[in-house]
Amino acid sequence: MADELTLDIRTGLPDALRVLLDEHPRDLWDSHVRFDGLTRFWLERHLMFRTLIDRIGDESRSIVERSAEPGQAVRNTARYAQLLLGELHGHHQIEDLHYFPRLLAAEPRLVRGFDILDGDHHALDGQLAALAGAVNGLIRATPADQRDRAGALGTTLAGFGRFLDRHLVDEEDLVVPILLKHGEALGV
Repeated sequence: MADELTLDIRTGLPDALRVLLDEHPRDLWDSHVRFDGLTRFWLERHLMFRTLIDRIGDESRSIVERSAEPGQAVRNTARYAQLLLGELHGHHQIEDLHYFPRLLAAEPRLVRGFDILDGDHHALDGQLAALAGAVNGLIRATPADQRDRAGALGTTLAGFGRFLDRHLVDEEDLVVPILLKHGEALGV
């Protein structure tokens, strides 16, 4: 995979992988006849990931800014992070083993796009580990160190959030148009 397509540098999918997106632009997705259960579910999962990142950020910021009771904010952060990490891991596993092979079979000309998304999943493993480490650092911090650990978590989360959002946007741009084009014929 070319360096310009790695998750930390990429600004979007190459034009050659956006052919179905051109036929099925984002602003028309929810009015499409095939915008149904699976498509809606996929986008809702992505929204959940983004929401959890925001909540983790809000909780860690509340510790730094001393605007919330730190013990409760740490517990909330741990709960949201556990949910995010577990759900992302399961989501990527299901995509890699079940959905992506079927989507690729329906649109083999987009193989490069699925290779990019697979590379993203591997790159995100390191990001997930760093996020888990930052959350664990906050959980284990003494009361005197909580603000510093919450600040470190905020920094880690910001980088993770940028990476994850880039991946999710590109995945949506590749996957949703395939779902809209092929619908139930995919058998997913």
